[in-house]
Amino acid sequence: MSAQRNSILCPNCRKLISLDEPSCPYCGLIRPGLHDTAGKIRNLFFFFEPVQTVLYVNIAFFVLSLLLDPREIFMGGSLFGFLSPSNQSLLMLGASGVIPFMHYHHFWSLLSASFLHGGILHIVFNMMAFYQLAPFVLQEFGLHRFSCIYLLTGVAGFAVSVMAGVPFTIGASASVCGLIGAIIYFGKSRGGAYGEAIYKQAMGWVIGLVLFGFLFSGINNWAHGGGLASGLLLAYVLGYHDQRPESAWSKVLAYACLLLTAGALLWAAISSLFTQFVM
Repeated sequence: MSAQRNSILCPNCRKLISLDEPSCPYCGLIRPGLHDTAGKIRNLFFFFEPVQTVLYVNIAFFVLSLLLDPREIFMGGSLFGFLSPSNQSLLMLGASGVIPFMHYHHFWSLLSASFLHGGILHIVFNMMAFYQLAPFVLQEFGLHRFSCIYLLTGVAGFAVSVMAGVPFTIGASASVCGLIGAIIYFGKSRGGAYGEAIYKQAMGWVIGLVLFGFLFSGINNWAHGGGLASGLLLAYVLGYHDQRPESAWSKVLAYACLLLTAGALLWAAISSLFTQFVM
């Protein structure tokens, strides 16, 4: 007796099909079995609303960075330095730049630096910008493409910073700029009155970032530029809902990014706590 072929409901049209179909015979979805597997993996990663999760993780790491060295939290000498974690705390938790990346070989810092901030105003400004931009990208690009864009543009921004010789850098602004880049591509690509309005709003953010970068010292314009450019590129490569549905490969890429980021953050938190309070 021949082995029974497994069947699944197509993740797109919900028709019963064979698991190993190369494409859904009803709606044409490519590799529906891989989409089904990705959907099951999704439940392991996304217990909470993604925008809130990013906010909570940033706040948690900011509090942890303060607790690791509480003696220096009021020692910041600039506007962005108020209620500041020490550089030692930030280095242990995954700050990026030439010093951590090249001298200490903290290669994982390209992932973790997006979740660290140098002061209360720093995290407030970045999270306010994130909270305004992220829901739109999540809505128009979908959960998995949103995850790829946010995490990978942070990596790109800090990689550019290292290549540009920035010694020490942190902050979610590279990833926030990645969201802006994705919105610019969406608005220009979609066109029409709606797309044009979105494009103009996004360009307003870019103008504000440029002015902010020139008016205030200590702003990592390299990370901003790297995040913005990579956001444009990723949006072009991955697409958005009005262009095409999320592919199975964008889902796999999202899970890989999430797994690597979670690993980097857990390693940073556990190793820094052990070093500070056990050794």
